[in-house]
Amino acid sequence: MDNGGMKRGIVIKDEWPGYSLDLFTYPEHYHEDIESVYIPHGVIMNRIERLARYIMDDFGDNNIMVLCVLKGGYKFCADLVEFIKILGRNSNKYLETRVEFIRLKSYLNDQSTEELHIIGSRDLSFLRGKCVLIVEAIVDTGKTMKALLKHVETFEPKMVKVAGLLVKRVPNMAESLTDYVGFEIPNHFVVGYALDYNEYFRDLNHICVISKSGKMKYKV
Repeated sequence: MDNGGMKRGIVIKDEWPGYSLDLFTYPEHYHEDIESVYIPHGVIMNRIERLARYIMDDFGDNNIMVLCVLKGGYKFCADLVEFIKILGRNSNKYLETRVEFIRLKSYLNDQSTEELHIIGSRDLSFLRGKCVLIVEAIVDTGKTMKALLKHVETFEPKMVKVAGLLVKRVPNMAESLTDYVGFEIPNHFVVGYALDYNEYFRDLNHICVISKSGKMKYKV
């Protein structure tokens, strides 16, 4: 890994193989289903703490309306908001954070679909006039994020910024859509830390590379 610079994230190079599974603990029932630990949990947490500092600096004295993209973003969102609260308690700058949720579906197996499906209420009128932070676990081509941003803007928020834990290096990657990036990664399908493959692997603490046998085992 090398540092990709500040808010743009830690850049993980194409040839990075990840760490041996033998170095970490993980649910044993996934032993044959993952190839390597790609980003250990401790590294994830430290990077999120750094993102929290950037966010507090950028939002100034404005309270933050957090819009968490479910399901994959829930752990990232919870840890990010907690770090913002901790930083606020340890300084003279405490930003009130309110968290709302939106559920999107744009993947089938390991392939991104063309359409954005918002599950549940599409009414986001509570965003009007607010400083909004969209929290998403992973951004690749940006089709989903572009559609979500367009939808959010119709409710006239005061400001909108996007935090993405992972941004994938893919053709026409959506780097410019994401204001705060945890890690820029190659175009690998990764699971863990609430990222799933057909609803499996969310219980992994680390971000891991799924194996071919894992894909076949949980394919729908």
